[in-house]
Amino acid sequence: MKVYETDRLRNLAIIGHGGAGKTSLVEAMLFNAGHTTRLGRVDEGNATTDYLPEEIKRKISVSTTMAPCEWKECKINILDTPGYADFFSEVKSALRVVDSIMTVVEAVAGVEVQTEIGWQEANRVKLPKMIFINKMDRENANFDRVLDQVKDILKCNAVPVELPIGSETQFSGIVDLLTMKAYRYNKDGSYQEQEIPGDLLSAAQEAHQNLMEAAAEGDDELLMRYLDGETLTGEEIFTGLKKAFQSQSLVPVLCGSSLNNIGIRHLMDFIVNVIPSPADLAEPGANPQQEPLAALVYKTMADPYVGKVSFFRVFGGVLKSDSQVYNANKEKEEKIAQLFVMRGKQQENVTEVKAGDLAAVAKLQETGTGNTLCRKDKVIILPGIDFPEPNLSFAIEPKSKVDEDKLGSAMAKLVEADPTIRLSKNTETKETILTGMGDTHLEIVLERLQQKFGVEVTSKKPKIPYRETIRSTVQSEGRHKKQTGGRGQFGHVWMTLEPMPEGDFEFAEKVFGGAVPRQYYPAVEKGVREALNEGVLAGYPVTGLRATLYDGSFHPVDSSELAFKLAAILSFKNGMEKANPVLLEPVMNVEVTVPEQFMGDIMGDFNSRRGRILGMESRDGGVQVIRATAPLAELADYAIVLKSITQGRGTFKMEFFQYDETPARLAEEIIEKHKAELEKEREK
Repeated sequence: MKVYETDRLRNLAIIGHGGAGKTSLVEAMLFNAGHTTRLGRVDEGNATTDYLPEEIKRKISVSTTMAPCEWKECKINILDTPGYADFFSEVKSALRVVDSIMTVVEAVAGVEVQTEIGWQEANRVKLPKMIFINKMDRENANFDRVLDQVKDILKCNAVPVELPIGSETQFSGIVDLLTMKAYRYNKDGSYQEQEIPGDLLSAAQEAHQNLMEAAAEGDDELLMRYLDGETLTGEEIFTGLKKAFQSQSLVPVLCGSSLNNIGIRHLMDFIVNVIPSPADLAEPGANPQQEPLAALVYKTMADPYVGKVSFFRVFGGVLKSDSQVYNANKEKEEKIAQLFVMRGKQQENVTEVKAGDLAAVAKLQETGTGNTLCRKDKVIILPGIDFPEPNLSFAIEPKSKVDEDKLGSAMAKLVEADPTIRLSKNTETKETILTGMGDTHLEIVLERLQQKFGVEVTSKKPKIPYRETIRSTVQSEGRHKKQTGGRGQFGHVWMTLEPMPEGDFEFAEKVFGGAVPRQYYPAVEKGVREALNEGVLAGYPVTGLRATLYDGSFHPVDSSELAFKLAAILSFKNGMEKANPVLLEPVMNVEVTVPEQFMGDIMGDFNSRRGRILGMESRDGGVQVIRATAPLAELADYAIVLKSITQGRGTFKMEFFQYDETPARLAEEIIEKHKAELEKEREK
């Protein structure tokens, strides 16, 4: 592929709700630019940017895909992002490396949940935005209704630069409000210029006036002339529009049909002519190519055949194939082999990548997502990517010994490629815990394990790490006596077990008269600590008690450390059974952020989960933060339920708070289940 200068680059992320037609729009753009010979379709599994097996199977995008498009001597670096909540991290990484955003809104459904969420993120990172109203050929498509929704829900200065000619099955082209010309499209995506239809003329003139006013506000000189009653020329409107877009004082609105390739060529012209290049965004007089090398890796892909592929944007300087760079985050040198750009899964080699451009490189040893590549003598660390925290967990177990051997290395590669995956080992429940952004996300991770690395696992809800403790103080005896042919074993202890609300465990001794020799104290403590690992109710670890050794006896020949350790274990278990043992459950601090209209539903749901509301706090934009506590056992599916209650608008985070006594009815169920499992083990 040709190497493009910085001022000929356009970096654009396409965002929106799932099903709005983002991938089909990219497909039409690639077709018009001659990069493909036919319009691929998501439903047929042959779209350029939805090429992963899991995308073809589900007919949705699950990963941000690069699709460079060469148009009118410019290169549009398109990043096609997923439209489902589980994969929002892919949107965040894309927004970190683009200069503008196109939000695709469906002409029938209008502004949907992920459109809102993506828009809020775009506002947060302060990127200029445009809107493309897609599927104007669908039944019940309505441009004006959707435009009103955009203004009302997204709260932006949305200004049409195009009007549709017809709608539903009669949709045939667009009116360009900059040139005040109409364009009817053919089936191959080409078009003919014509006069504006009479029934649209009045609306077009009014919209042209609104566009002229909005464009004038982008330039002080133009605004003064407009306010003085002067009519601005088409070129002046165009200049003002560019400035207003870059300053984010207006949001241009275009329309079309990606599946029928109507309006797409005008959209591509608009992108090339209006959205800023990286050079436009640089400091006045600066040349990004002459700055020190600085490239940010925004995505990593794990491939069992190619190896690791790192996608990056060069923010300053020029990165060349067969060169040496420095990873500023890891403080390691990296060898850059052949650089390439990817269009879907197709690779095209490039000799160098100039400032502002996006590309990829394979087999970097140390570099991960969010790392900066630079020169060793001019170290630069660019701001990384703020990924959301995963909050839905599965317990996974390899199906065979072969799978167990391969699981570790395979998961390491997947975790490296996806920063929203967490893999941990719960030492208490002895389970391997996989945590992700949602059920679909985790299902896809398990599919990738099998498809890419041949590792099969089963998944289930994680066990809850309950604890056991005591509520009464007791004295208990433990005697271990064993006589064999030679030397026997003898250990004898008396201990006091008492609740210790503040703290985990404490061992003390108050032995008088040498009833238990001092050298056996450590063995007694060791025995108690070992016994703490398995309580008498349901086999959970014991916490919150003090064990005090106060009496016992010994044999001058047969006593040993082992004998006293075993005697301590017996004493502990005997005492636990008499000390009013209870089951404790982990309770979490939960912080939920939701739009105000869902407050009542969220609080009602918390009450049904044995939760307790601690407080609420209002934030900008009609958002409420609810702080509460709830048992972990009641929160296993909360990520899914919250998404359902809030239509995907709510987020939450939680952390451990404390252990509380489990209600008697639930404790009884847990204990009975434990007994049944023990019985099953014995039968085996």
